[in-house]
Amino acid sequence: MASEAIPLSSKPRFEILDGLRGVAAMIVVAFHLFETYSSGSSDQILNHGYLAVDFFFVLSGFVIGYAYDDRWGRMTTWDFFKRRLIRLQPMVILGSLIGAFWFYFSAAPGFELVMQTPWWKLLLILVLGCIMFPTPPSMDIRGWKEINSLNGAQW
Repeated sequence: MASEAIPLSSKPRFEILDGLRGVAAMIVVAFHLFETYSSGSSDQILNHGYLAVDFFFVLSGFVIGYAYDDRWGRMTTWDFFKRRLIRLQPMVILGSLIGAFWFYFSAAPGFELVMQTPWWKLLLILVLGCIMFPTPPSMDIRGWKEINSLNGAQW
């Protein structure tokens, strides 16, 4: 029994899954925004909003598997990674650039590390962020012990 490749344009799209992924992404963003301004987990508005990340990843795995299910036999692992890199890397670079901009111009009380960070270190963290290379916590420029100081969502 020969399996015939179905062109991507003829596959049905699951709009409900796209909507659920969008809702999950918005919940995660809201969770992080509210987390910034809460004094602890007791007054957090979306206490378990981080679970939307797991939900988003499960749905995304299904969507990616469905999108590529008829191409696995013809596509090499390198081709798959190349497609994913072309699709995702521009947003990683944009996120790192925006993070560097906001870091550099956020010199306010409570952000003393911004004033103490030399330009070369900020540039190094930016380049490493653009190529998705995590830094050790000792190189954190915000003081939050992050491995991606300019684009926290990059993990």
